[in-house]
Amino acid sequence: MRFEKPVPVKWIAEFTEAELLGNALGNATGINEIHKVERGDIVFVDHPKYYATCINSAADFIIINKETVIPDGKALLVVNDPFEAYLKLVNHFRPFTPSMKTFSDTASIGHGTVVMPNTFIGNHVIIGDNCIIQPNVTIMDHCIIGNNVTIQPGTVIGSDAFYYNKKTNRDVHYKKMTSCGRVIIEDFVELGAGCTIDRGVSGDTIIGAGTKLDNMVHIGHDTTIGKNCLLAAQVGIAGATVIEDNVILWGQVGVSKTLTIGKGAVLYAQSGVPASLEGGKNYFGSPAVEAKEKMKELVWIKRIPELWKKISEKK
Repeated sequence: MRFEKPVPVKWIAEFTEAELLGNALGNATGINEIHKVERGDIVFVDHPKYYATCINSAADFIIINKETVIPDGKALLVVNDPFEAYLKLVNHFRPFTPSMKTFSDTASIGHGTVVMPNTFIGNHVIIGDNCIIQPNVTIMDHCIIGNNVTIQPGTVIGSDAFYYNKKTNRDVHYKKMTSCGRVIIEDFVELGAGCTIDRGVSGDTIIGAGTKLDNMVHIGHDTTIGKNCLLAAQVGIAGATVIEDNVILWGQVGVSKTLTIGKGAVLYAQSGVPASLEGGKNYFGSPAVEAKEKMKELVWIKRIPELWKKISEKK
C-alpha cells in the first residue's frame, strides 16, 4: 500500500507506541510484506527466523519485537506485538469504508465500457475503456481494470486475502491480517464466470496483459500472473506466487504459495505444483515433474502386475 504522501517515521513510532532506533529522520512511503517491499516501505516481523530477511530487505523501516543490529540509514520500530502495530497502521491509512451504492461515487469508468445490471463497483475503482462487465460482477475497493477487458458473470475481483496470523497466546487462534492491497487487471484480459481474485495483503495482485482465465479460477493474494497466459477451469493459485509470461495451466491445476513457474511452462490437467518450475517445459503429476518422465513412470506402474506375476512364477 502506498501512502498518499510520505509519513515521518517519528509520527509512526508515536502512533504505534514503538521505540524508534536508527534513522529517526526518515519518511515512509508505504507499508508492505517482505516479498513485495520497496525502498521507503515499512515491513513488520515477529519471528526470529525472519529477522535477517526483513532487516536486509529493501524496506527502510522495520517493525520488530526485539532490538537488533540496524543497517545504515534504516530504522527499527520496536514493539511488543508487531502484528498489532501493522494492523493499527493499515486501519488508519486504509480504513474500511462501506459503499452503500452499487456504483461508488469515487469510482471511474472509461469511454465505451459497458457495465451490466447487478454489478457492484467499490470505492476508488478505476475501469478503462471498451470493457465489458457482465451481470453480477463484484469489483472491490481500489482495484484497477485496464482497457478492453472482459469479465464474465459472477466474478469477484478484490476479495480479502486468505491470510491469518496464528499465535498460541491469543484468545482467538487465527487472527485476520487486514488486506489493504489491490488487484490490477491489465489490458485485453478476459476473466471467466465465477472467478475469484484476492487483493494483495499490502501489495498488488496482478493479471498481465492478454491473459485469459476460464470459469471458476482462483488467484490468491499478491500473486503475479504474466502476459498471455491461459488458465483453464478450476485452477487454484495460492498467495505470493509468480506465473511468468505465456504459461498454460490446464484444468484443476493446483499451485502452492511463494513459488515461480517459468516462462512458457505448460502444466497438464490436475497437476500439483509444490515448488518452482523452470520455463519452457511440459509438466504433469502431483508433485509435478516433466511430463515425459511422468509418462514413463506410469508405463512402468502399469507393468507391475505383469512383473509380479513373472516373479511369482519363478518361485
